[in-house]
Amino acid sequence: MVSGAAAGEMMVMSNPRLLLLETSQQPGVVAVAEGGRLLAVRCLDEARRHARDLAPAVGELLAGQGWQPRDVQAVVVGRGPGSYTGLRVGVMSAKAFAYATGCTLLGLETFAVLASQAPADVPRVAVLADAQQDKIYVQEFEQAVPVSRLRIQPLAEWLEGARAPLCVTGPGLRKWASHLPASIKLLGASLWDPHAESLLQLGLARYQRGERDDVWTVEPIYLRPSAAEEKWINRPPA
Repeated sequence: MVSGAAAGEMMVMSNPRLLLLETSQQPGVVAVAEGGRLLAVRCLDEARRHARDLAPAVGELLAGQGWQPRDVQAVVVGRGPGSYTGLRVGVMSAKAFAYATGCTLLGLETFAVLASQAPADVPRVAVLADAQQDKIYVQEFEQAVPVSRLRIQPLAEWLEGARAPLCVTGPGLRKWASHLPASIKLLGASLWDPHAESLLQLGLARYQRGERDDVWTVEPIYLRPSAAEEKWINRPPA
């Protein structure tokens, strides 16, 4: 990420044209915006892989605004955690777009996006996603500021150390909501997935601060090997 004096030297437009990509969950979302105004949003087809649907969706949204790829000032992408395949496709597509057009690349932590969607009267929120094998991804935030590291742990272990009062959000609730005690408040299901509006808000703020991420070093947030990699690591000896 560029910061300090170098960031100040970059030209920052007051109403940049932005491409927004979020593919950590199903369905993925593609959107275009100008300044703080969201212009168009496309949900990717759940029945198709992001790799097949993403590029055509981007092309159609840009064409719908009469934009060429080089008219975009920044591409904002969710880095996860989430679906391995979805994140690889989304992040690599964003990096390729930024490299080819020379626009700014901005990667956002998906859990930070989800935390930003909590109502203003919710002081503390935990974001959950399913990590498989009876484990969760989890991170706590206060007023959208992280107060713990992102980690993977068993749900029961996290509950033992969770500090009240606490609200919970995130896509992991689709699997784990019924396992949570009544003392924990769940945010509405409409807030469990990242919204294009939230990507825009956080991405635009970073752009206006003159920040940008390096196309060569931005990576998806995984924390652990993929299921295929774990099977290979744990394969029986030959």
